Amino acid sequence: MKRYAAFDPPEYVAWKRDDRDVDAFRERPRADPARAAIVDRLTEEQHLDLYRGLVRTRLTDIALKRWVRQGVISKAWLGTGEEAATVGPVHALRRLRTADRGLRVTPSSGDESHPQSAIRNVQSDIVAPMIRNSGACSEMGMPVADIFRAYMGTGDGPSRGRDGHYGSIAHGIVAPISHVGDMVPIVTGIALSFAVRRTGQVAMTWIGDGSTKAGVAHEGLNFAAVRRAPAIFIIQNNQVALGTRLEQHHLPAETSRFADWPRAYGMWGGEFDGNNVLDAYALAALAVERCRRGDGPALLVAETFRMGGHATHDEAEARETFDAELFAKWGRRDPVALYEEHLADDGVSRATLAEVEAEVEVEVERAQEEALVSRRERMPEAESAVEGVYA
Repeated sequence: MKRYAAFDPPEYVAWKRDDRDVDAFRERPRADPARAAIVDRLTEEQHLDLYRGLVRTRLTDIALKRWVRQGVISKAWLGTGEEAATVGPVHALRRLRTADRGLRVTPSSGDESHPQSAIRNVQSDIVAPMIRNSGACSEMGMPVADIFRAYMGTGDGPSRGRDGHYGSIAHGIVAPISHVGDMVPIVTGIALSFAVRRTGQVAMTWIGDGSTKAGVAHEGLNFAAVRRAPAIFIIQNNQVALGTRLEQHHLPAETSRFADWPRAYGMWGGEFDGNNVLDAYALAALAVERCRRGDGPALLVAETFRMGGHATHDEAEARETFDAELFAKWGRRDPVALYEEHLADDGVSRATLAEVEAEVEVEVERAQEEALVSRRERMPEAESAVEGVYA
């Protein structure tokens, strides 16, 4: 895909194919026969849909970064470099019908029914992304324009201007909680309701390497394991918690590996390459199959890297936090570029890939235009501030 010198990490701007990296990308899911079988069942359209999701997520982040530079918004929390850890697992879930994805859902007024009631009406699986997993929102069917509206706090945005953490129950998306780690028991409860009602649905959430240190996360994981809830928890180890490097808050790998955690909680699980969308998809698909059979939950571990700051305001600080060699190492493993090369090697024409990218570019550009109209014409009314509050 195109590179944007003003917005992409410099390692991505200078990216050039290395056959060793592309070969390693291909071989990673094939090292496990169960994952290889999942990948082999993918159709070309499913492959292209995965690519579409990666490109959509990357271009959405670039649009947000551009708006920060232009002063449209103050900051943005981006997932650059981590797209595959979000897009792959979400594509393994039951999502809205293709015809229904991308449809707007008018935000409800303050007298809406309880979220628990709304969840009972959802036919898809449920995701609860962290703020850096915004790609989960668009891949579950939320219009990209609603992501932009949420950042600008418009009255017709997902949270009606109240909160930058956005979701859409109608699309199967639970909005993030600022206190990272707290989503684990929430998702456990949602999954337990699926089991009680025997709906066959699955709930999925992500946990950062930093939020694994929250006591509530441990409590939720233990309860999910004991109750065999159909939930999938993904430890998204991007090597840093806010500005704290992994080795500053976690014992050395030879002493405490995240890959050992599933066994500690009595869960099924495994580790996947967080920069390899096929490996991510395949392991998540296996976890989903187990959950639907009643053999859940699952604890998966994604090894990846955050190619920027905690948010757009501290990108320089991120470059000071880690050695340049680490950015160079992970920069060579751009999840979008590697998958693009893999598809080309598999016989997908460059013209087809360019067409997909062009379609997504138009989608994201239109979404920006729609959201800017909302900012001009549909900001929240002052009276709405007292709606939907406890007191």
